[in-house]
Amino acid sequence: MITVSLILALLSSVQSQNPTTVKHVTGSLDENGVCHCAINLPDSTFPADRLEYLEIYNRNLSISVEQQVTKIHSYELLVTMCMEKLKNLTAWVEKVEKGELSYTELDFELLKLEITEMEALIVQLKDSLNGTNAIVETLYAEIHNISTLVHQMESYDKNNVLAIRRDIVILQKRLEECRKQVNSSHPPPHPPPVKYGSCEHGEIVNISKPFVVQLNYLGSSYLRGGFGKDSVMGGGKGSYFVAPLQTSDSRLMNVFRTYATYNDVTIYKMLGEKVLSKYNPSSGRNDDYTNCGQGSGATLYNDFLYYNCYNSRNLCKLNVDTNAVTRLTLTDAAYNNRFSYAQSTFQDIDTASDEDGLWVIYSTEQDFGNFVISKLNDTSFTVEQTWRTSQYKPAATNAFMACGVLYATRALNTQTEEIYYMYDTKTGKESYLSIPYDKMKETVHSLSYNPNEHKLYMYNDGFLATYDITFQLVESEKSRV
Repeated sequence: MITVSLILALLSSVQSQNPTTVKHVTGSLDENGVCHCAINLPDSTFPADRLEYLEIYNRNLSISVEQQVTKIHSYELLVTMCMEKLKNLTAWVEKVEKGELSYTELDFELLKLEITEMEALIVQLKDSLNGTNAIVETLYAEIHNISTLVHQMESYDKNNVLAIRRDIVILQKRLEECRKQVNSSHPPPHPPPVKYGSCEHGEIVNISKPFVVQLNYLGSSYLRGGFGKDSVMGGGKGSYFVAPLQTSDSRLMNVFRTYATYNDVTIYKMLGEKVLSKYNPSSGRNDDYTNCGQGSGATLYNDFLYYNCYNSRNLCKLNVDTNAVTRLTLTDAAYNNRFSYAQSTFQDIDTASDEDGLWVIYSTEQDFGNFVISKLNDTSFTVEQTWRTSQYKPAATNAFMACGVLYATRALNTQTEEIYYMYDTKTGKESYLSIPYDKMKETVHSLSYNPNEHKLYMYNDGFLATYDITFQLVESEKSRV
C-alpha cells in the first residue's frame, strides 16, 4: 500500500518540476472520521502500480536479508565451537610432540573420530553457504593439516612404540616358557576356580586394563550416562543397558536401550528402546518428565531398571517389559546436585547391586554430605537397613558395591583413577586403600559391578568400557593353591 508520506513526496517532486500541472482539491471527512481527498495529475501516466510493486519487493527483500543474517549468526556460532575444539586438539598434539603426554592407539582413534566430526561439520557449512567463505575455507585447511599430522604421528608410533611393545610381549612369552621348562619336574598346582556370585574371598586387590566395548549409540557428544548388565544373581535374561543423558543440561535420562548380548552392544543391535518422557498437550511436545530419571546412577536388576526419579528424592523402579513404574521415597535424601560426585552432576542418588542384592548410595543434610548406604528389598521395594559413614561423598568421583562393601573412587590424573576408600556393611569397618587403574577418557560418569562375572562396567565420557576385578584369596582358598 502506498503511504501518505510517499505520495506527498512524489507530488512535491512533480510540482517542483512543473508547478502548473498539479491541482490541489479540498478533502472531506466521512462519518467515521476518515479523510478522503482527490489529486488531479496532468495525465494518467503516473506509475502508481509500479511504485506499489517496488515497495512490496523492497519489504520482501528486507525480510530475506534478515533471514540470511540470522543464518550467518548461527553459522558463526558453529564455527566458533569448531575453532575452540580445534584449539584443544592443537594444544593436545603440541604436548604429545613435546613428550609431555603418553599416547596409545586408543588416543589416536579418539582424535581421528573428533577430527572426522569436525570435517563433516565444515562440509555441512560449505554446502549451506552455497559458495566460498574465507573463514570456513581457512578452518577446513587447518583441520585437514591436523588430520594429516595425527596420521603421521600414528604411523611413527606404530613403527616405534607399538613395535617395542610387541617385542616386550614376545620376550615375556619366551620368559614364561623358560620358567615352565625349569619347573617341569614340579608342575604348578591348579588355581582355585573363580566362584562367581560367592563372597568367599577378601577385598579387591587389582583391576585390569580397560576393555573398550563401544561408543554409546547417540555419539561422542553424549558424555554422561549409564552402562551395565543385569546384575541379579544368575544374570536374569543377561540383558545390557545403555542410558545416555541429554546434552542440554547433562541431567535428564528420558531414553535408554537394552541389548540381548554383548555382541549386540558392539554393533548397536538393540533389543528394545524405552522413551520415558510423555507428550504434554499443553506444550505440544514431550516434556512430561514424570517417569524420567536424572543423573548416571541407573542399575538394571532382574529386568527392572532402578534410577533416581526426575527432580525428586524418590527412587523409580521401571519394569522393562511393561513400562510400569513404582516409586520409593528416600526420607531426607539430598537431591538435585546437592551432594553429587566430584565430576558427575545430578548423581546424588546412585543405585548399585552385588552378590547381596540391591543397594542405594546417597547422602543427607544430617550426615553433612557423607556416604549413606541403604539395602533395598527389590520385591517389596522398601529399605531394609541403612549404614552411615564418615567419608564425604562429593570428594569421590564414583562408587559401587561388591559383597556388601562400598568402594569409592577418585581421580589421580586425567588417565588414572583409584579406589581409595571402602566401607564393609557386615563389620561396620571403614578403611583407606590404593588400587589405581587406567581410564580411557578423563571423567568417569558411572560404575556398575556385576557379581556374575566379577566385572566393572563404566560409562567414560561417552565410551563404554569393562574391567576385570581380582579379589584377595582368603586362607581356605590359599591352602588349595
